[in-house]
Amino acid sequence: MSSAPRPEPREPKPALVFDDPLDQQSSDDTDRGWGDRPRTDSAADLKRFLDEKPPHHL
Repeated sequence: MSSAPRPEPREPKPALVFDDPLDQQSSDDTDRGWGDRPRTDSAADLKRFLDEKPPHHL
């Protein structure tokens, strides 16, 4: 009788994907990827404008 340890199960290797990467939309292709905020109402837009206005534009 052999006392060799049993091999531990290994995780499967990730499969190779040969899809065209340019067919998929990246986060940079969206407004959100460029740092834009989701659309809101006009009052919120005015508040954002006034909050982000440089001091020399008072």
